[in-house]
Amino acid sequence: MINGWLVLGFAAQALFGARFFVQWIASEKAGKSVIPVSFWFLSISGGVLLLVYALWRKDPVFIVGQATGVMIYGRNLYFIFHEKRSMSS
Repeated sequence: MINGWLVLGFAAQALFGARFFVQWIASEKAGKSVIPVSFWFLSISGGVLLLVYALWRKDPVFIVGQATGVMIYGRNLYFIFHEKRSMSS
């Protein structure tokens, strides 16, 4: 049975998984390991949607894992934008 929650779960997982392709392509182009900003945006987008799905499922293991990841992804984006703002000042 396909419902909206199942669609959300798969869409979230697709966003979350797409970040690895973005990182791989960026690294191949650079010839070294690179983590582009889009990796972190895909991480936080997919992570938040997966957290919503986990909350709906009432799965404490999934909730803790996704909530922790979302905090880390947000912190990385903070560092990136803080550094850019500092460099432009």
